[in-house]
Amino acid sequence: MALNYVWIGFFVIAFIVALFKLVVLGDTQIFGQMTEELFKSGKTGAEIAIGLTGVMTFWLGIMKIGEKAGMIEKFARFVSPLFSKLFPQIPPKDPAMGSVVMNFSANMLGLDNAATPMGLKAMKQLQDVNPDKDTASNAQIMFLVLNTAGLTIIPTSVMAVRLTMGAANPADIFIPTMIGTFISFLSGMLAVAMYQRINLFRLPVFVFIGGFIGLMYLLYLWMRNMPSEQIATNTAMIGGILIFSVIISFLVLGFIKKINVYDAFIEGAKEGFTTAVMIIPYLVGILVGIAIFRVTGCLNFITDGIGIVVAWMGFNTDFVPALPVGIMKTFSGGGARALMISTMETYGVDTFVGRLSCIMQGSTETTFYILALYFGSVNIKKTRHALACGLIADVVGVIAAIIIGYIFFH
Repeated sequence: MALNYVWIGFFVIAFIVALFKLVVLGDTQIFGQMTEELFKSGKTGAEIAIGLTGVMTFWLGIMKIGEKAGMIEKFARFVSPLFSKLFPQIPPKDPAMGSVVMNFSANMLGLDNAATPMGLKAMKQLQDVNPDKDTASNAQIMFLVLNTAGLTIIPTSVMAVRLTMGAANPADIFIPTMIGTFISFLSGMLAVAMYQRINLFRLPVFVFIGGFIGLMYLLYLWMRNMPSEQIATNTAMIGGILIFSVIISFLVLGFIKKINVYDAFIEGAKEGFTTAVMIIPYLVGILVGIAIFRVTGCLNFITDGIGIVVAWMGFNTDFVPALPVGIMKTFSGGGARALMISTMETYGVDTFVGRLSCIMQGSTETTFYILALYFGSVNIKKTRHALACGLIADVVGVIAAIIIGYIFFH
């Protein structure tokens, strides 16, 4: 229901602003721009879904092999101590547990092409145990909010952009981004836990948090003296090894268990194609609303207003030029990436604002896109507190990115 109100708000607010620009400011082109953006973003939504078809078809086929071979169940048993606390409604040893952890693992390494199909598979499995098919379950909400929190160990794509734009040290945002994304992840987890009355003061949760902090520190020790090009090469190598390790382990275990792995692959691949087609209306709807809201300048009104309030309170406002990246990331990953590049071109890739825009890009996630994509894939209409918790994680992530940016680079 919350997503419904927000979507309507995009159109109504954009229309009012456009009328103001036409009548008061004499901007006769604004409605033409809105119409152009409407058709353009509708086409983009369909293209994104169709573009996902191939990779989803492949990965859901591989996941079906892993499921039939019992590998997903092994993953589920491995993560059960932690995930049974975060997802108490999921039955023990349910394959959804394994799919959820594989999705998180791919996200942490920045492997978007693998993470999305695994996440959609996990969402479908969570829907299988959801008693009310129209309403998001507690487990689905926890899963999506943790996805929107965007836990990423290595911001590979952001470092690659900085490298191409001539940054002196493209990897200097590596540690700040890791800290920011971890804070965002924790805030999302805490928000959902409070809504669902989940007690997080458990040993497995503390072990996970401590283990992740330890892993970040070990990565820092390993990469701190590496040239940025070598960091990019090593992260790509790690990601490739993990992806092919998963594929080979599924195939070999399926062969050992005398499963017809090719037939299992085709069975899962058909699910991937069906899912890709199903999500087109949801993506088109949310992307059109976001585009209309953005083209009328509503996003600039928000950032300018925040800058005025912060200045009135007597705080430093050097962060304001980077703020549109953090706000846009909530709506559109591609739009936020374009704003990040534009910010670095305008202010300089190695300036405070340039670096802060990169930290924001890596510390937040596309909440509206993810909600539309994942809930749309299983026809969930009532999202309950998913949007509120996702936005809490986004806001905390942006604030954390600003504070971390000041600590490291101001």
